[in-house]
Amino acid sequence: MKEAIPMNNSLNTSPETAHAIIEDPAALLQDLVRIDSVNPGLVPGAAGEAAIASFTASWLESRGFEITRLESTPDRPSIVAVAPGTGNGKTLMFNGHLDTVTLAGYDGSPLEPKIEDGRMYGRGTFDMKAGIAAMMVAAASAAARPHRGDIIVALVADEEFASAGTEEVLRHFTADAAVISEPSHEDIVIAHRGFAWIDVTVHGVAAHGSRPDLGIDAIAKAGRFLTGIDDLARSLQRGPSHSILGRGSIHASLIRGGEELSSYPAQCTISVERRTVPGESADTFESELAAILDGIAATDPDFRYTLARGLERHPFEVPSAEPIVLSVLSAAEAVNGKVPVLRGEPFWTDAALMLEAGIPGLLFGVDGGGAHAATEWIELDSLDRVSRILALTAVNFCN
Repeated sequence: MKEAIPMNNSLNTSPETAHAIIEDPAALLQDLVRIDSVNPGLVPGAAGEAAIASFTASWLESRGFEITRLESTPDRPSIVAVAPGTGNGKTLMFNGHLDTVTLAGYDGSPLEPKIEDGRMYGRGTFDMKAGIAAMMVAAASAAARPHRGDIIVALVADEEFASAGTEEVLRHFTADAAVISEPSHEDIVIAHRGFAWIDVTVHGVAAHGSRPDLGIDAIAKAGRFLTGIDDLARSLQRGPSHSILGRGSIHASLIRGGEELSSYPAQCTISVERRTVPGESADTFESELAAILDGIAATDPDFRYTLARGLERHPFEVPSAEPIVLSVLSAAEAVNGKVPVLRGEPFWTDAALMLEAGIPGLLFGVDGGGAHAATEWIELDSLDRVSRILALTAVNFCN
């Protein structure tokens, strides 16, 4: 990664022009932060994405983009803005989410952006309204120059809860590559973990608490399973390691069981989460759990269980030689004078959904901190650099 990667000079664009952006991303970010877009899937009755979707659609439309508003769920719109190319170029999709987590517990005024010591503070600055501002400004700058491929900006709903927005966008639009401007501290993220959820219900027999001859205690039986989960968690940490993401993990997230103190519980349900790396899946997870449960059942004739799969999201990984990776590496080196780090993340993002739809991509976004925390902020210099890098990426990739 220490060697310089040659830039695509198909436009013969001078360095000064190539690095230029025609809008102020910090001013746009301030406007975005002031709009309440808390996800109502996380906070019932919250504002949702309707107002911020309308604002971003108007902003992009006034700069020549063709706007599509997708709203299969009422009041939960996603916006797709397209600057059509002249033809025979690659299409690039910028993707970012409009929703934020709760305003409750924020230290200060979450919807009033504050600038201090080169930083901007406010809910959503880091996760990920700075990314939204950077991609909008970058797309507008790139679209104002000749470009053969389409430039698409997908501003989606519901990423913080169920990713319904990106799923809806992918039913209607595609691209040759994507950049998701989740905050990455200006590193390029080319891999992240997936996850799967399974509910395990251990079955007992309900009976009066005074009748051990009739009752079977589902909660006590579940204890052996929980010990097995703990053993598996340690085993995974000793097992094979992915070159970028390390090892997968497992934990028991929720437990529910029993009716009252004076009764034997008829069942106990444990919700288990498995974080997966490439090569692992919900099938892997279910086999691991079944091995624990069947081992217990083989030594205890009263042990009975059922499994119910929940949500699965697959891991994500693209090769470091993928064209979009090389494009961002080249643009970042041109703007910053150095090649950024390639790495992975432990959490899941919409990049996995896009790859499953045939769109290779990466995460690249601003430096800052405080995602979902009481204080959230970004570095304003980083916002400027990321905007310039994304603009240059679009100019080169789409030509």
